[in-house]
Amino acid sequence: MIPAAGPARGQELSVVNDGCCAAGSPCVACRPPLRQAGAGWHRAARWARWLAWASLAWMCAEGAVGLWQGLSAGSAALTGWALGSVVEGLASVVVVWRFTGARTQSETAERRAQLFVAGSFWLLAPYIAAESAWELASRHHAEATAIGIALTAVAVVVMPLLGRAKRQLGTRLGSAATAGEGAQNYLCAAQAAAVLAGLAVNAAWPGAWVADPVIGLVIAGAAVREGIGAWRGDDCC
Repeated sequence: MIPAAGPARGQELSVVNDGCCAAGSPCVACRPPLRQAGAGWHRAARWARWLAWASLAWMCAEGAVGLWQGLSAGSAALTGWALGSVVEGLASVVVVWRFTGARTQSETAERRAQLFVAGSFWLLAPYIAAESAWELASRHHAEATAIGIALTAVAVVVMPLLGRAKRQLGTRLGSAATAGEGAQNYLCAAQAAAVLAGLAVNAAWPGAWVADPVIGLVIAGAAVREGIGAWRGDDCC
């Protein structure tokens, strides 16, 4: 807690370190390195926490249904996307932890949350890549699934809304963890769109089975890329 310079009526306002840029080299969007944490900042922190709770509830439902349909249809892309919901749920738990109690204004908690969110991007990439490679090598044909198509279509609409709100809050709070969670929502939407296209093509044209494992490989690569960006703190600037 550091007193802000010249507050009205001698009131002291706490300040927090953005923690989203490398030490000694803050980016333009993050200067100055210390930012006043007034009432507006705390309201934004509460919104970030509640959005994380809402995301966690959605991810539980999305992951359960997606995994059920992905395994039933033998679709690596749908299964990988559903398992990605589990990872996004873990990121939501991290953000809830980050903005609870004394950790709300802790620079150390922000950095830990940022690293946890970054690491979560990398948890499933090896599995998705291996499963997709196996499908290509064995020429496995995924079956069509109407429920999977409907689920991914809903995610294409819902996920960008959550992602945009979290990215805005992440910028306002100087929180790479919150912005990284929002990036995961955007990635989920992009993955859902790709999986939806693959499922639709496979339903209409079974000969296009190769689309499913190829999309799975793209999902794995995108997860690795986003993890690197979140680790560096790129998302908050």
